[in-house]
Amino acid sequence: MGNKFICMTKKDGRENGSKSKRVGRSQRKMLDEEEFLHRQALSMAIQQHQLSQRFDGSMSRRIGSTSSRRHTLSDPFSNGKQGPDILENVKTKKFVLVHGEGFGAWSWYKTIALLEEVGLAPTALDLRGSGIDRADTNSVTTLANYSKPLTDYLENLPEDEKVILVGHSSGGASVSYALEHFSQKISKAVFLCATMVSDGQRPFDVFAEELGSSELFLKESEFLIYGNGKDEPPTAFMFGNLQLKGLYFNQTPTKDVALATVSMRPIPLGPIMEKLSLSPENYGKGRRFFIQTLDDRALSPDVQEKLVRENPPEGVFKIKGSDHCPFFSKPQSLHKILLEIAQIP
Repeated sequence: MGNKFICMTKKDGRENGSKSKRVGRSQRKMLDEEEFLHRQALSMAIQQHQLSQRFDGSMSRRIGSTSSRRHTLSDPFSNGKQGPDILENVKTKKFVLVHGEGFGAWSWYKTIALLEEVGLAPTALDLRGSGIDRADTNSVTTLANYSKPLTDYLENLPEDEKVILVGHSSGGASVSYALEHFSQKISKAVFLCATMVSDGQRPFDVFAEELGSSELFLKESEFLIYGNGKDEPPTAFMFGNLQLKGLYFNQTPTKDVALATVSMRPIPLGPIMEKLSLSPENYGKGRRFFIQTLDDRALSPDVQEKLVRENPPEGVFKIKGSDHCPFFSKPQSLHKILLEIAQIP
């Protein structure tokens, strides 16, 4: 076969060298910006963790859509040329991001940056007793109370405005609750490896494969919190770091695991033990989409398939190699799917 030689002119050499330098600079810039995002998010999370220790009042924190600045991130789906084309096909530009159990608005920081990059308007909310909302987790006993920051937001929307709701994990119950009570304000509802339960089901039942029956969990779990004293029923629970890493973060970057472990708060039991009342005329008419995570240990792919089979949504999307937190482990894949859903007529 012999050796293969490539003839290159000086001009070609200069052009290739220049291109290589530009690529190198671009990669360094992206790495610098990613590092900046991580530092910024970690700083914010530490501040939230400190504030969350004070349970006086009921302030809810919203983040996102407060700045016109855009960041260039290493996402092949978003660039300056594609943004306007995407927006032409998107009727609803407002996204409301609803976190899952123990998380807060802080968990969506990558998704917020990526959505803003293409000109969309994301808002992330802290549900009651989560993030830097100052309510005592032990006092949050109903799904209505837990979801109040979300329902307040929807209630205050102008009559002619709609949003795309995205709910992660048990945040799916809050999305379902919102669909039942504010269906006219919701363009589409996206369940991200979430508790997309049917009428009469409890969010906790979705996790029974990992956690066992609710009766057994409430009797024997070592993670229970007794906010009203040991003689009273448990009010919340909180996994240890080892369990969090095994269930939630098996594909998540180390920096985001560190962010989560200093930011997560106890999970109120009342809302996830409550049976949802969902009607065909409200919830049933909502446009629902489900995103499956295929390397998920908290909500296995089999359980997610069962949810989709028993309560069929309009569309199903899958993220390969993602754990239970694709906003950390596969942010660009999640971003691309959210944009695709937003463009569906």
